Amino acid sequence: MTDSNSSDSRDYRSSAVRAIRIEREAIEALEHRINGDFTRACEVIMACKGRVVVTGMGKSGHIGNKIAATLASTGTPSFFVHPGEASHGDLGMITPQDVVIAISNSGSTSEVVTILPLIKRMGAPLISMTGNPDSVLAKEAVANLDVSVASEACPLGLAPTSSTTATLVMGDALAVALLEARGFSAEDFAFSHPGGSLGRRLLLRVSDIMHTGDEIPQVMESATLSDALLEITRKGLGMTTVVNAVGEMTGIFTDGDLRRTLDKPVDVHTTTISQIMTRNGKTIQADHLAAEALNLMDELKINALPVIDGDDKLVGAINMHDLLRAGVI
Repeated sequence: MTDSNSSDSRDYRSSAVRAIRIEREAIEALEHRINGDFTRACEVIMACKGRVVVTGMGKSGHIGNKIAATLASTGTPSFFVHPGEASHGDLGMITPQDVVIAISNSGSTSEVVTILPLIKRMGAPLISMTGNPDSVLAKEAVANLDVSVASEACPLGLAPTSSTTATLVMGDALAVALLEARGFSAEDFAFSHPGGSLGRRLLLRVSDIMHTGDEIPQVMESATLSDALLEITRKGLGMTTVVNAVGEMTGIFTDGDLRRTLDKPVDVHTTTISQIMTRNGKTIQADHLAAEALNLMDELKINALPVIDGDDKLVGAINMHDLLRAGVI
């Protein structure tokens, strides 16, 4: 007896693999389209004193929305305008200082073609992304990015699949080329993503989350082991710093040091912390990224760090829980 479920599964897989292969071939074909028109498009956008306005209808509009978002988050101010709404007032969002990227696979989408004369009269440069280089849209553009495909992944050849994928990838290629041309940095990226975990990792400094003042665990070199244990317990950071008579940090004593110390015959009431502390312990400067503190702790397999300023003065303390609460981890 034939297992119909198994047969159906094989059919599903066959369809999926075929779709992926067709779309992969469509992407590979784009490499040969990175030509003079692509360079011209980049130059026009780099010279733009306004914003990049992306427009497109239907599935091209969905892709255009994503391209505009990617451009905006990578250093090229950009937004999306629906071509249908543009004919009913939203065209006022476009200025002569802007650059328009119009997307249409056929190059003859009526809602897009309708607003072309108005864009041209306004004087805003037009870049097209189309699968038909002989179309009205392509011919009106100062640069046409060819996103034509041999076939759609849809077996009916009707649903936009390969064509939308190719357009999306071309948009990403454009955004990356512009990003690199602008010298856009990771910190620049973080400033446009302050609410996410990536932004926190790239923007948050140790000084923003460290414990300061009376919250810093510290004892004098003359303190006993018992005193140090009380300080560790009070401050709750799993360690205490050790300072000399002039307030300079000379060592650190951690929970790990305590476990190693208790393996030896010591008297917690008479042994001074200077006898058993770790000298020249690892520290981090207050102006370093919190993510650097995390990496250092991971590398050294430790849970806390003293924080120093540019003059090597003790100014704070930070532990793994602080990084967790701040969303760095």
